[in-house]
Amino acid sequence: MFALSDSQYRRCLMLMVAFHIGIIAASNYLVQLPFTLLGFHTTWGAFSFPFIFLATDLTVRLFGKGPARAIILRVMLPALIVSYVVSVVFPRGSFAGIEALGEWNLFVARIALASFLAYVIGQLLDVQVFDRLRRLAWWVAPVCSTVLGNLADTYAFFATAFYNSPDPFMAAHWMEIAAVDYAIKLAISLLFFLPLYGLLLAWLTRRLMVWTGHADLAPRTA
Repeated sequence: MFALSDSQYRRCLMLMVAFHIGIIAASNYLVQLPFTLLGFHTTWGAFSFPFIFLATDLTVRLFGKGPARAIILRVMLPALIVSYVVSVVFPRGSFAGIEALGEWNLFVARIALASFLAYVIGQLLDVQVFDRLRRLAWWVAPVCSTVLGNLADTYAFFATAFYNSPDPFMAAHWMEIAAVDYAIKLAISLLFFLPLYGLLLAWLTRRLMVWTGHADLAPRTA
């Protein structure tokens, strides 16, 4: 793990916070777009949100649990606001206009709250699991943290957002959609993001050795 100077820490923190907020905004739009995959109902948000777990795992591996938690704390409130704004302005994937923000929307507020809770629960669990397993083989921590983090995130979101929802389709199918969503996230993460994690880890480690001027340190000595 790399020790950063104050300016390096602030720069990395701002970049990662912006990345997380961008993925949350995109996912809150895409989760409103259901489609059928092999006869099962799911949403396009299943394909975008795993990027956050990839970024969080790399942050814990390279910089430690503290910076990863700092990112989550800084993203929490903006994520809640962004989730509400995106869901109001783009209801069910259509554009309602900025003027839609002038009227309080309880249904959309529930989706925003669900996104907020799911993000915090999923990411904090991801950080904790990854940090406990990071001393094992390079792939063990990202696999275990992804499996558990995505499980908590997915069901926290769909249960909060769509249980007894006024949207008849989502109220009737949220458990099926959540299960398929989780399966897709796992497939994407384990088949595509795990190899990508390995490649990015190697590349970022080389870049950070040049940037910080020292080698990657073991967690216990960093």
